[in-house]
Amino acid sequence: MTENDHAIALSARNLYKVFGRRPQDAVERLRAGVPRHELDGGTTAAVIDASFDVRRGEIFVVMGLSGSGKSTLIRMLNGLHDATAGTITVNGEPLTGVSDGRLRELRRDRISMVFQHFALLPHRTVAANVAYPLELRGVAKSERLARAEEILALVGLGGWGDKLPGQLSGGMKQRVGIARALAADTDILLMDEAFSALDPLIRREMQEQLLDLQARFQKTIIFITHDLNEAMFLGDRIAVMRDGRVVQIGTPEDILTDPANDYVAQFVQDVDRARVLTAGNVMERPRPVIVESAGPRTALRTMRDAYSSASYVVGRDRRLIGIVTDRDALRLLRRGGSALSEIVRPAPHVVGSDEVLMNLFVPAIESQLPLAVTDDAGRLVGVIPRVTLLAALGPGPNATEELQLPLPPVPTQVIDELLAEGDARSDGLETTGGKETV
Repeated sequence: MTENDHAIALSARNLYKVFGRRPQDAVERLRAGVPRHELDGGTTAAVIDASFDVRRGEIFVVMGLSGSGKSTLIRMLNGLHDATAGTITVNGEPLTGVSDGRLRELRRDRISMVFQHFALLPHRTVAANVAYPLELRGVAKSERLARAEEILALVGLGGWGDKLPGQLSGGMKQRVGIARALAADTDILLMDEAFSALDPLIRREMQEQLLDLQARFQKTIIFITHDLNEAMFLGDRIAVMRDGRVVQIGTPEDILTDPANDYVAQFVQDVDRARVLTAGNVMERPRPVIVESAGPRTALRTMRDAYSSASYVVGRDRRLIGIVTDRDALRLLRRGGSALSEIVRPAPHVVGSDEVLMNLFVPAIESQLPLAVTDDAGRLVGVIPRVTLLAALGPGPNATEELQLPLPPVPTQVIDELLAEGDARSDGLETTGGKETV
């Protein structure tokens, strides 16, 4: 087994699921190129030749409309549906073609599931529901209930352990379902339309909590949904299904910006791009950029060549230090100064490369320069001009609007005259009544 194999939590190869008469014959016809709708009456191909790998610790979303085969697929992944053809392995061990006893062991130890309609035991307390997987493993009652209370606190239900499911709201019931799956402590967590029965506000809250829990526990999650925005928000990668087939697998950005076919393009055309695309997806090469050790003459030449009235300043290690303006550089040069550190101002707005675009509108409006984008080490990796931000969200009436400083840039000829004179005391700025004018 290679190092890459160790990074794969679940692998599916050439999966088929056919319901009805003579399923094996239907598989052979599908392999020969017969369309799904031409199969014999009473025969339905729910999943057709599906192959994919799920990486350890990722949220892998399977997305599709009703009838696309996604719910059948997830039931195959924990053995609730036998595969008509193809194989599934979990951590390198086969899940397809094993005995019933082995399948029960895999469900108990390797794969747990959160259902759309909660599937709680109505006559057991919340704590007893959460502790149920541990009861199946023979864990002592006191130990499993203590563990249940710990996990309930993590999902925001501390103190609710002695309640019955009927006393809870829908969102609270789904938290219990997630807590039960976490208590099972399996390698893989399957979630079948887990949030679709919830009100929109509760649904968003649950999505955010799932990401918080994932950051803490680093489970491998396979999440089924028909909601594109939910898929884009949650998924590290997304598999798009249509008519039983997986038609594209990629990151949310891949799916949104490079759809594999017209079906995927139509599917994603109404997605809220501002919640999906990040600064790193749309940033441009930063220019102009000046190294802090450069003098005012270099700064002025750099800004002049870039037709800019200000520039970002970085250290030798590319860490962002701040900004300088052409006016400040001119004043520094007139008084004979040489250290840019005297005139560097704090960068007005700095964003991380993983910040979603919806959080960038106000900073873009307020910023004197295109937004600076930095990595985790504080290095300047790109910039986002306002026009780029607008273009990333689609054309509009302001798509060609330019970002300007509050003051217009110093005319190029003024800078040229000053630089050409080669004298730090050059009278490159005229004065009237003691005030600088350009």
